Amino acid sequence: MQRPALVYDGDCGFCTRSAAVARRVLPAGCAVVPWQGADLAAVGTTAERAQQEVLWVPRTGDVVGGARAVAAALRAAGAGWAVLGRLLELPVVRGPADRVYRLVAANRMRLPGGTAACALPSRADDGPPAA
Repeated sequence: MQRPALVYDGDCGFCTRSAAVARRVLPAGCAVVPWQGADLAAVGTTAERAQQEVLWVPRTGDVVGGARAVAAALRAAGAGWAVLGRLLELPVVRGPADRVYRLVAANRMRLPGGTAACALPSRADDGPPAA
């Protein structure tokens, strides 16, 4: 990717709506792209990771995901958004922000705009599916 990018799940209605907000607040120099259309291997990540969490791909190529990706995107948005992004990176806030992000990600199909397609795929380390 030639410019910073927020990479989201284009099959998820909740994620797509969130991406629309990101497009409005991020500067023109930032891309907002669904992972399904991104060259993930070129930036050193995988589809499996992109299915589990939103990703921020800066020009440096150090991909971050989840709450840290949200914080990085907010910083890139500038103005008041950057303050919120910096707040999310404070050590005392980072842990709770990660937990809240995981809770939202695990339940995104239940949130406004969410559909069954929003459900996270099961991970190999989750064990067998419940009966």
